[in-house]
Amino acid sequence: MVSANGSSQTYRELLPAPDLRAHLSCVWVQEVESGAAAYLHRTIPNGAVELSCRIGDVPTVTGPQTGPTVARLAPGSVVVGVRFRPGAAPSVLGVPAFELVDLALTSEALWGRAAVALGERVAAARSIEQAAAILEAAVVARLDAAARPDALVGEAVRRLHAWGGDEVSALPSSLHISGRQLRRRCREAIGFAPKVVQRMLRFQGFLALAQLESGSDADLARLAAEAGYADQSHLTRESARLAGSSPRALLLEAEEHCRDVHDHAASYEPLLRSRRARRTT
Repeated sequence: MVSANGSSQTYRELLPAPDLRAHLSCVWVQEVESGAAAYLHRTIPNGAVELSCRIGDVPTVTGPQTGPTVARLAPGSVVVGVRFRPGAAPSVLGVPAFELVDLALTSEALWGRAAVALGERVAAARSIEQAAAILEAAVVARLDAAARPDALVGEAVRRLHAWGGDEVSALPSSLHISGRQLRRRCREAIGFAPKVVQRMLRFQGFLALAQLESGSDADLARLAAEAGYADQSHLTRESARLAGSSPRALLLEAEEHCRDVHDHAASYEPLLRSRRARRTT
């Protein structure tokens, strides 16, 4: 089915199963119609690790990224994936996040033959929803009760989030830990130092706000201020660094390829909800 904007590809996010919401921010499904042209999908750094499986392939583990990546999805591609909350992946994957930065590995490299079997189960699913559920079940099976996500890092992420979060310099004293220890634990859990995490979270806040606006005519100066940037120039520099594009070009791309066919509610709505809560306090 071709959408109102002429697109023949879709991306949608779903909420994870309730018992996985402490570990996963969303489950996602992406499809390109068999008769369509190949689709180039841009991913912007968000501080997260993802486990995904293109139907018919072995699952892939994509580590936290320092810059934008572009994946080419061939006609007929169907991909299901889960996105870990920042800091939650090591307790499932069994490796520190800094070892995965800017890498995309077949899960076979981590799990051996079990990864091949997982890909076969995903391929045999009767529906896309079932395929996604199989991927979630694999995460449940690998949860290590003895290696739970670092609660202190989780609290640091919460405080660093968008909408005028805590200053990085204030985190060590407020969390009763040295700056060196905080950096080490953030690198192990997320892959990055707190300042880098803050930049990524702030840009995700901008993207969440921008998707509420009507296309590329959004007031970038206002959005920059609301997302916590010093000014529009600050936003432009961060957009070039994290997205490889200007904010205006990024919004135009979203208008052309994402409107009506990309659903980011599972990851953006919690950000917007926290913003609304902050404004009422």
